[in-house]
Parts: sequence; C-alpha cells; structure tokens
Amino acid sequence: MGTVINLQITLFGLIAVGFLIKKIGIIGDAGQKNLNDLVLSVVLPCNIFKAFVSIGSTDGFSKYLWILGISLGIQVFCVLYGKLVFRRFPEGERKCAQYATICSNAGFIGNPVAEGIWGAQGLVLAQFYLIPLRIMMWSSGLPMFTGERDWKKQVIKVVTHPCIIACVIGIVFMLLNWKLPSGLMGIVNAIGSCNTGLSMMVVGMILSRIDFRQLWDKRVFLFSIHRLIIIPAVVWLVCRFLPVGPETLGISVILAAMPAGATTSILAVKYDMEPEFATKLVIFSTLMSLPTIALWSMLLG
Repeated sequence: MGTVINLQITLFGLIAVGFLIKKIGIIGDAGQKNLNDLVLSVVLPCNIFKAFVSIGSTDGFSKYLWILGISLGIQVFCVLYGKLVFRRFPEGERKCAQYATICSNAGFIGNPVAEGIWGAQGLVLAQFYLIPLRIMMWSSGLPMFTGERDWKKQVIKVVTHPCIIACVIGIVFMLLNWKLPSGLMGIVNAIGSCNTGLSMMVVGMILSRIDFRQLWDKRVFLFSIHRLIIIPAVVWLVCRFLPVGPETLGISVILAAMPAGATTSILAVKYDMEPEFATKLVIFSTLMSLPTIALWSMLLG
C-alpha cells in the first residue's frame, strides 16, 4: 500500500510541475507539442526496449500471451460498449465518446503507472496490452471521424509506430537473449529513464488549459464514469475467473481504467467533429482519473 501511495504522490507532483511551467509560460503550445512528440517517438520507445532487455528471459512467456488476449477482448468489448451506451448522444458527440472509449490514454499515463507499481515486468506486460489498443485506434477509431476505411494506410500507421517497432525489436532481443554494447545501452537507459517525468508533466500541461467555469457537462461526466469505473470493474470481474496471476490482472484493470486519449481532441479539431466536447472529454476524464487510478491501485494492492 505504501508503494502505491508514494507512487501517486510522485505522479501528482510531476503533473503539478507540468501544470505550473505551462501556466507561467516557461513552455508554450508549440513546445508542449514538441515535447509530446519527443516522448511518443523517442523516450517511450527507448523505455519499452529497456524494459524488454531487462527481463532477459522468456520464463512465464504465457503471461504475455494472456494479457495480449485479454487486451484484445477488452478492445472488442469497448467498441460494442461505446456503440450501445452512447447511441443517444448527438452524432458528433457520440463519435467522440465512442472513439475515446476505444482509445484511452493507457500508453501515456498507463506506462509510468504500470512501471511504478510492477517494475520492468509491469512495463513489458503493458506493451503487450497496448498492441491491440494501438491497432484498434487506427483500424476502428479513426474512421469514426473520417468516414473512410483505407485499411492499407491504417496497417502502415500501426506497424510503423515507434512504440510498436520498439516492442518488436525488444521481443527479439528478449527471446534471443541479445544485449547491446554497454555504451549504446547506456544511451537507451538514460533516454528511457526520462519517460515517467516527461509523460506526467505533459499531462499537467494538458490540464493547464482548463476553464473550470465551462468544464462541467453531464454527458462528459457520464462518459468518465463509464471509462474510469464501469469498464475496469467489468475487466476486474472477468479476469478474476481467468487463470492469470496478480500482475496480469492488475495491469489489465489499471490500463482499462485510463482516461480518454489526447488524440480524441486532436482528431476532433482536425475533422471539425465537436472539438470543444472532445477536449472536455480528455480534460475532465483525466482530472477524474487522478483519484480513480489511485483507488484502483490500492484495491489491486
């Protein structure tokens, strides 16, 4: 319990730092976007590769297959769940809510949480969990905004994503027990170690845009309840009946309890699909996730 509480204090502190440096103007919108791209394209892939190499063994590889299967099931469930629960929302808001149900912020917030609680093993499990999410993000999520289904382009986006490439290379190194030269591995370790700090500060920068007077929206609140409480509760109930260990169960639930992904508002702006509502989804669910993630973490022990 103490580890979880200390982790939450650390994460909240990093979010507060990001909030402050954006509020007082140390970093602007362009800098925030560049930092976001840096984390997703360089820092997180290095952290992923570092995690795979640090495992250094294929013992218990079945747990990776289990969490991959669980994640695939969760993604299919979220597609159907979003269509059912949000069917009465106005069209633009419905599409935003359905996309945000499929595409959570499990990569950005979930990775440091999984690593903080379960260490390198937790980060590796999280990468297997994220594979179906990233595939669904482009294959099922994007067409909600575009109305197009160019599967070739979607497949290319998935297989060329830096995090997917890092996963593939990391799996090869893990299976063959390969090691990088110490100098190169030192570079990877140094960059990857920045992941938690930078990721959480970017979350704080996103939250700095909040106008509390205009944030409240009944439909946004209902979405957040479904995304942060009901969906992970369903995952927890189902996983309890599966022959999986506490790590696999815990990571499946924690990553299922993540808020709406930031790409929700990015795509809504790009395709003029209720961008204000989409931004509220991201910000409000992220705010609500701070206490709910802590509660889920303590419940899972």
